[in-house]
Amino acid sequence: MESDIFQLIEFDICGQICPASLLVALRELNKYSSQLTAGTVVLLFKTDSRDGTHTIPEAASNMGFKVDVQKCQRYYTITITKP
Repeated sequence: MESDIFQLIEFDICGQICPASLLVALRELNKYSSQLTAGTVVLLFKTDSRDGTHTIPEAASNMGFKVDVQKCQRYYTITITKP
């Protein structure tokens, strides 16, 4: 039976532009890769970089993860979950 219990880890990378925001996201994706795959962790990145809303999801998708991008008032959220 699959559990819906997971740890949400948030990263505020507002103010960073690509490639810095992408590099931070890639570092964390690699760090938490096994937990993401197991479904025990969900990563949420807050960014105000429009470029980041394309580069981060593309990189995460290429790694096999599910990605959701939402526009908020002053920033975007990029949520990365298990495949």
